[in-house]
Amino acid sequence: MTAQAPAEPLSAATTAGPPKRFNLLQNRPLMTMMLGHFTVDMYSGVIPLLYPLLTDKFELSLSTVGLVSLAYSGMSSITQPLFGMFADRKGTRLIGLSMMWTAFMFSVLGFVDSFPLLLVFAGLAGIGSGAFHPLGAVGAAAAARNEQRNVAMSLYVTGGTLGVAFGPLIGAILFHFFGLRGTGAMIIPGTVICFWMFAEMKSLAVPPRRKLNVGERLPPIPWRMVSLIVALMMVRSWTLSSLQAFIPVWYRDLGYSSAFYSVLLTVLLLASAIGAVGSGTLADKHGRRIIMLISSAATVPIVLLFAQFPGWFGFVTAAMIGLLAASTGPLLLVMAQQFMRGRAGAASGMILGFGFIMGAIGIPVVGAIADRIGLVGAFRVQAAIACIAVLLSWWLPTERDIDRLTQEGAST
Repeated sequence: MTAQAPAEPLSAATTAGPPKRFNLLQNRPLMTMMLGHFTVDMYSGVIPLLYPLLTDKFELSLSTVGLVSLAYSGMSSITQPLFGMFADRKGTRLIGLSMMWTAFMFSVLGFVDSFPLLLVFAGLAGIGSGAFHPLGAVGAAAAARNEQRNVAMSLYVTGGTLGVAFGPLIGAILFHFFGLRGTGAMIIPGTVICFWMFAEMKSLAVPPRRKLNVGERLPPIPWRMVSLIVALMMVRSWTLSSLQAFIPVWYRDLGYSSAFYSVLLTVLLLASAIGAVGSGTLADKHGRRIIMLISSAATVPIVLLFAQFPGWFGFVTAAMIGLLAASTGPLLLVMAQQFMRGRAGAASGMILGFGFIMGAIGIPVVGAIADRIGLVGAFRVQAAIACIAVLLSWWLPTERDIDRLTQEGAST
C-alpha cells in the first residue's frame, strides 16, 4: 500500500547548484506556461468590452450585466481547487485541453439570444480557465530554482496579465466591425495554442507526485497562515477586478469613445504586468511582507484619486493602481505553495480560485452600489475596502517565519 508523497516535481531549473542569473528566454517550460496564461486570460480581458453592448441588447442594469463576469470567474474559481488536486495526482500533460474548451464556449457568447443562456456559456467558458490556472502554476513553480521562484511566478502571472491587457484592444476591434458576433473570432487563438501546447507538453509536462511507502505522509497545513493568505488575495482581487469591469461603462457614460477607455483599461493591465515582475524581483531581495504592506497602503489613496479625477489624468492613476495591485498575486501564490508543501496544485487552485471568486462576486456587488450612488461613489467604497488589505499584510509572516513554520511542519 502506498501514499502520496510531499515531494514537488523536479526540473532542470530546480536541481542543486550555485545560483544562476535568471534567463527567461532560456527557460522553455516557463515561456510555455506564460504563453498559455496569456491566451487563456485574454478571454477575461474581452468581457468588459461586452458590457456596453449587452446593456443595450438586453436592457440590463450595471449589477445585472456584472453577472457575466460572475458566471465566467465564478465557475473558474470553484473548479480551480479541483483541477489543482488533479494536477498533483495526474500531472499537467492535458493542460492544452483547457484552451480548446475556453475558446469554443467563449466564441458562442455573441450568438445567443437570451441573457440566461449567455450566462450558461460564460460559466462553461470559465471552466477552461479554472483548469488552466492551477496546472500552469504548478508548471511555473517547477520551472525555477527555489531562490528564483518569486520572480518566476511573477513572470508567469505577467503572461496572464498581458493577456487580460490585450483583451480590451482585441475586443474593441472585433466588436467595432462585427458587433457582439465578433466573439466568433475568439475561437482562433485558443485553438492554435491548444495544439501548440499539446506538442510542447510531451516533454515539458510536470509528472504526478511520486508515491512513498506506508507511514510517510504530507506535512500538516498551517491553516491560520493559509487563511490569511487567501483573505488578502480576495481583498486585492476585488479592487482590481471591479475597476477593470466598470471602466468601459463609466467612461462611455462620461462621453468618451471606446478607443479611449479600451486604451485606458490596457494601461491599467499593462502596468499590472510590469508591477508583477517588479514585485517578484524586489521580494527576492527584500522579502514579500514589506512589499505587500507598502503596496496595499499606497493603493488606497490612488483609488480615491482615480475616482475623483477621470479623463486623461486617469491614465496616470490607472497605471499606479496596476503597478501596486499586481504585487499581491504571484507572491501570495509562492507563499501558499511553501506552506502546502507537496500540494502545489491544491495550493495554486485554492489561492487563485478564492481570488477569482472574490473578484467575481465583487463585480455585481460594486455594480449594485453604483446603481444606488453612482460609479464614483462605488469606487470610493472600494478604496475603503482596500484598507483591509493593509491590516492583512501587516499580519503576514516574514521569510524567516515561513522557513521556521515549514521546517516545523516537515519534522512532525
